[in-house]
Amino acid sequence: MSREQIFGNLRRGLKRGALDAEAVKKLEARIAAHEPNLIPQRSRTDHAGQVALFVKMAEAVSATVSRVADLETVPDVVADYLAKNNLPSTIKMSPDASLDRIPWSKRPLLEIARGRAVGSDMVSVTPCFAAVAETGTLMLTSSGDTPATLNFLPDNHIVVLHAKDVVGAYEEGFAKLRAREGKRDGTFMPRTVNFVTGPSRTADIELTLIMGAHGPRRLHVILVDDEAT
Repeated sequence: MSREQIFGNLRRGLKRGALDAEAVKKLEARIAAHEPNLIPQRSRTDHAGQVALFVKMAEAVSATVSRVADLETVPDVVADYLAKNNLPSTIKMSPDASLDRIPWSKRPLLEIARGRAVGSDMVSVTPCFAAVAETGTLMLTSSGDTPATLNFLPDNHIVVLHAKDVVGAYEEGFAKLRAREGKRDGTFMPRTVNFVTGPSRTADIELTLIMGAHGPRRLHVILVDDEAT
């Protein structure tokens, strides 16, 4: 069945005729406007309130959060987190330029490898495109510099999030993404956008909660305030 036949059947089912030029113009304007639907009231606050809400909601779903003043503190937080959880000092990190600003040499015992995760990697460190305060969710985009395997294969996922990248609702996250990559000028959206809310879990078997069922069993967010608006 051709594309036109499929759309023709849909129009007949909806009791609509063929689209005229005016109807097409209205639909294109509607698509271009990206009008949001209902936005939960709890996310409609100032930016400081959204950051606080993100922390609250993330911790409510078993993620842990360390809030730091600047990037200088990040290596110490990572090293302390590894020691606290009896984890090796070897980490697999995104080859993303934003992580190069972190002074990793402060903790020379950290062994850092860059690239995609493999099954033997225990700990990953990645940047974060945006975070949604409404549900405490991380919005992670894939690229050659941010391989999606780092979000799911290692048992322990450490995310470096800047407070300026916290938004209120999902719609604001997509608006931020379109502003960066979604223009119709030859650039394209990322191959995947992953929304991660807390560590992986399931209770499918006898309603017993199991962590790490299909992804990391621990999720730690390092929230950096240095560029907060």
